[in-house]
Amino acid sequence: MTFYFAFWKTFRSRPMAALAALFWHVTGRKVRARNRLRISLAQSPKAYPIWINTIERQADIVAQAQGVMASWRYRPLFTVLTHQTCDWNQATVDALRDMMRSQAYPAWEVVIVRASQTAILDVGDAAGCRFADKRADSAADALRIGIAESQGDYLLPLPSSAVLPATSLFRYAEALQAQPDARLLFGDNDWIDRQGARRSPWFKPEWNEELIFAQDYVSQAMTVSRKAAVMAAHASPDDIPLTPYAVALSMTGADRQAMVHVPHIQAHLPEVQIAECADARLSVVQARLDQLNLRASASIGRYQMVKVDWPLPTPMPMVSIIIPTRDKVSLLRACVDGLLTGTSYEPFEILVVDNGSQQTSTLTYLDQLSRHPAVRILRDDRPYNFSQLNNMAAAKAEGSYLCLLNNDTEILDDSWLTALMRQAVRPSAGAVGARLLYADRSIQHAGVVVGLGDAAGHAHRFAASADLGYFGRTHAAQYVSAVTAACLVVAKDKYLAVGGL
Repeated sequence: MTFYFAFWKTFRSRPMAALAALFWHVTGRKVRARNRLRISLAQSPKAYPIWINTIERQADIVAQAQGVMASWRYRPLFTVLTHQTCDWNQATVDALRDMMRSQAYPAWEVVIVRASQTAILDVGDAAGCRFADKRADSAADALRIGIAESQGDYLLPLPSSAVLPATSLFRYAEALQAQPDARLLFGDNDWIDRQGARRSPWFKPEWNEELIFAQDYVSQAMTVSRKAAVMAAHASPDDIPLTPYAVALSMTGADRQAMVHVPHIQAHLPEVQIAECADARLSVVQARLDQLNLRASASIGRYQMVKVDWPLPTPMPMVSIIIPTRDKVSLLRACVDGLLTGTSYEPFEILVVDNGSQQTSTLTYLDQLSRHPAVRILRDDRPYNFSQLNNMAAAKAEGSYLCLLNNDTEILDDSWLTALMRQAVRPSAGAVGARLLYADRSIQHAGVVVGLGDAAGHAHRFAASADLGYFGRTHAAQYVSAVTAACLVVAKDKYLAVGGL
């Protein structure tokens, strides 16, 4: 989308915001100008329709599909698995058949598993659509039966209420051209309201092994699993997980390159649908944790996110909390006093790096702190350099883990360091960061996203701390592009291995 196209779209609904962006554009601050327009457009009810028309262009992709596929060497067969329940009628089957016939990609089959006591329906002469030989007493049975009777290379469980856009299988097959050994593929999805309008697109991140434990962000986008990988992960067909989410979780621990995000809307879901059962999801997560022998426990957190408490070693390792400072004693006092009285984790030490403080009140407080057995004062009068100050302190730290902490932070929860250390001690963890709030309890930091605003930025900045955020992301542990050094925990050996800051 060009700047002037976005400007015109914004000007029609928010003229002052558009003119402000134009000012930044003509004065050379083009990144700021584009970001102003993006924010304005995102707040418009027309934002998603504009995206559909200018970015998605589904009709154009369907028209080009045959030409694109002509050069493909790999044409996997997809098995679409669905469950005929008691509310099905002939119109349901006809709609399913017509939807599949509209697919731009031709190599597919549909296996319909009848529930017990359901009517016998007819798929007509639709090639590729068939009913399974066995009937199922539950959705779990239907999934197992469908997998057992499938002939495809990849499996796509499809709720009867979901709609696949005509480009869905084409997009999955297209992704497999680059990664033919993918174990799991998932896309984005949106919802269809009662008037048939598309809304609320859920644009997913890449495979995020931490987030997948917190929420099922893949199954609603019609997860596609490699059949061989599903079968290899289980001793027998009767041992296959009961839900698409469980199948996705069974892939955790695999090579990340084998888990492919297809960045397109791959499914439309009805606005009214049965709410997800958090307890059922929790049991699936705990079962997977137990299967992997990770000694971790799971519980339901805010907004139905699953919270995983990863185990801490015994004895717990020493953490060196490094705080660079210069005067501003009121900030430092609130920070350090909060650490000493509001931190349940132990053992820890505090290294206050005094970068040339001169005020009497500050020097008096530092002298008092130096007598505390858990505090050391390190003096460094060189010109201010954040990296140098932290690196100097890290070299003198006695802890096997480092916590970089700004002097203007205050402790809100005494389990803060325990929560960070549960992540930091995991071998797979690099740097671990915390959600930080401004004084008004809005979000300052909830992870850094590279690419945000054509550069990088803090996700959910200025959102209220209690807000759901983007599909619950402000209340879920997750991998992010980067975390801020305002509050960062990292193993000391990893810090030193990369040369510090």
